[in-house]
Amino acid sequence: MTDTSARPEWVYPKGSAAHGGWFVSLGGHDSPTEVPGWAHTGLRVADLGPGEGLALDAVAEERIVVPLSGSFRADAGGTTYALQGRPSVFAGPTDVLYTGVRTDLTVIAEEGGRVAVASAPAKAEHPPRHLRREEIPVELRGAGNCSRQVHNFGTPAALEADRFIVCEVLTPAGNWSSYPPHKHDEEKEGETALEEIYYFETRVAEDVPGPGPEGADPMGYQRVYASDERPIDVSAEVRSGDVVLVPYGWHGPAMAAPGYDLYYLNVMAGPGRVREWLISDDPHHGWVRRSWDAAEIDPRLPFGR
Repeated sequence: MTDTSARPEWVYPKGSAAHGGWFVSLGGHDSPTEVPGWAHTGLRVADLGPGEGLALDAVAEERIVVPLSGSFRADAGGTTYALQGRPSVFAGPTDVLYTGVRTDLTVIAEEGGRVAVASAPAKAEHPPRHLRREEIPVELRGAGNCSRQVHNFGTPAALEADRFIVCEVLTPAGNWSSYPPHKHDEEKEGETALEEIYYFETRVAEDVPGPGPEGADPMGYQRVYASDERPIDVSAEVRSGDVVLVPYGWHGPAMAAPGYDLYYLNVMAGPGRVREWLISDDPHHGWVRRSWDAAEIDPRLPFGR
């Protein structure tokens, strides 16, 4: 990842926030990484070999286990769940597990793979839920070169939870997502205050013509900029395993560079009473949504069909 303008606490190249076997450990109850003002969301990501596992204690946070590649066994609160995974994040939805609050968790790789655990400090009890991949709501959002695919497994419509909203977005090579730029940093009519984590994966697009991708370096880009007097200015080049935090401000686009597909896992939560994703578009760019009425969904979608 290269970044010349971001305050360093908002941008984390792969491995720069590692702890306890996780190559990403941000915002959880035991994270050693100090992020000033960060209070509502957490993310851990790990690469595990065959039969390897990691454990998390029962604390006042809710969690959702998301296999990124491979299948996993999750032992949560004395119950064992078999999570059917996928070869990669670009192969369509995966099983996920919502653990509830104050539940000990052990995640074990069946044959090796990569797993994410999103979290949020929480108090209200909700039952654990194993959502199977065939149950995951898949949304094709936008149109034309703003087409993207959203897996809404941790949104209020799909999952009963206390605080967080979790989903994953896949963007075909050359397209823009998280666009028009928008914000959710105030509790007001039509908007909720939510901090947000973007965790990225990239790959060479399967339909790239010409010679093979020897030496390719899959990448994308993420933009975050100020919506009020609070300073933030992120223009980050991102690769697999990188994280960008959005504490406030306009954010978007997340850009898939030509030749490279882009994936990101979003984790959102905030201090408001209502668990809801309500946003305001940057007034300079919100009109772009209307242009999609005459455009078709990108025919490369959906991924994993």
